[in-house]
Amino acid sequence: MLDLRFVKEHVELVKENVRNRFMEVDVEGVVALYDRRNDLKARVDELRARRNEHARLMKSASPDERPARVEEGRRLKEEIARLEEELAAVEEELRREALRIPNLSHPEAPVGKEEKDNLEIRRWGKVPSFDFEPRDHLELGRLLDIVDFDRAAKVSGAKFYYLKNEGALLELALVRYALDVLREKGFDLFTTPDLARESIVEGIGFQPRGAESNIYTVEETDLCLVGTAEITLGGMYADEIIPGETLPLRFAGVSHCFRKEAGAAGQYSKGLYRVHQFTKVEMFVYCRPEESEGIHRELLAIEEEIHAGLGIPYRVVDTCTGDLGAPAYRKFDLEAWMPGREGWGEITSTSNCTDYQARRLGVRFKEAEGGKPRFVHMLNGTALAVPRVIIAILENFQERDGSVRIPEALVPYTGFNVIRPKAGG
Repeated sequence: MLDLRFVKEHVELVKENVRNRFMEVDVEGVVALYDRRNDLKARVDELRARRNEHARLMKSASPDERPARVEEGRRLKEEIARLEEELAAVEEELRREALRIPNLSHPEAPVGKEEKDNLEIRRWGKVPSFDFEPRDHLELGRLLDIVDFDRAAKVSGAKFYYLKNEGALLELALVRYALDVLREKGFDLFTTPDLARESIVEGIGFQPRGAESNIYTVEETDLCLVGTAEITLGGMYADEIIPGETLPLRFAGVSHCFRKEAGAAGQYSKGLYRVHQFTKVEMFVYCRPEESEGIHRELLAIEEEIHAGLGIPYRVVDTCTGDLGAPAYRKFDLEAWMPGREGWGEITSTSNCTDYQARRLGVRFKEAEGGKPRFVHMLNGTALAVPRVIIAILENFQERDGSVRIPEALVPYTGFNVIRPKAGG
């Protein structure tokens, strides 16, 4: 969340940011709750001080004074209890409403509502030109016998899939390739839990429950299936103070990701592009506030290095305010060329969330030489999302006969350099 004193002192700025993000938040209502909370807290503190003074005077009260002192003590106790109950209710309402206020937006983030409003920064690689009619990844997956959607739908429902044969090996190769790049960059490597507490999910900025939630929850527990390792990596230091000399912390996590994808339909969501479960390698960084913009550029450069290393043509876009998501201050996306859609499709994003998530989770740092603890800045970036990269590989590196060339960087991990059609495929 944003610092509430900042919100109170910059109401118009915060309201303009909410409008630019096309969200609906009662900012002035939050400020009113903040003022009410502070007033109640001051009154409770004053009454507690009077109770303490009253207890001191009781010790020296004469028999004649004692009945009145007892009555005064009872009245103070009841008044404090009443105000504490009111304060607790106001604090909970304030917390709930304040969590709805999005992070501020970077001054250079393009103002807009939809993907078409994103700003293209640059392109890399050559979009392939075929002398035959190219197939999309669904047709190639069947022809090569590496993906099975039909049996997965029978077992788990729509938008699930089996990777099989060379497809299964391709997933493992992509994960290991990304991890090796990140290890060379100094990242600590993790495999992460697939479940996280609702408090952590909410702290990162996701909505665990409700009609708009994209998160699966486990009934009769406070656990959720994670939609990204950003949740589990970002929750590791909740309510902790990190020694300043250890910053920045660079983590890379491999996880399964689970997303409801409610309402995700249309030709661009078909096949592997938008699914309920997939494997992803995620980057996450805790750093000092003054480091975060530079590290954000580093994460983008790593994403570009990983995908350029695979030879996948892509473009970089600066994400518009309406498509940032509440926690992000600024976000860059990589979009790969996907011949099956004759257009670009998102394959990674990297976000600088400044101290927005840190405030919600209570993650601070303190320098060795002293001073007050400060909130860290937290950043995330997709190193590699397996299904979408498989789409890009299949569709960009296909041959006339339906075979697919494996990027040279992956061959040491796969043990093969081409996937050929299977008989009867």
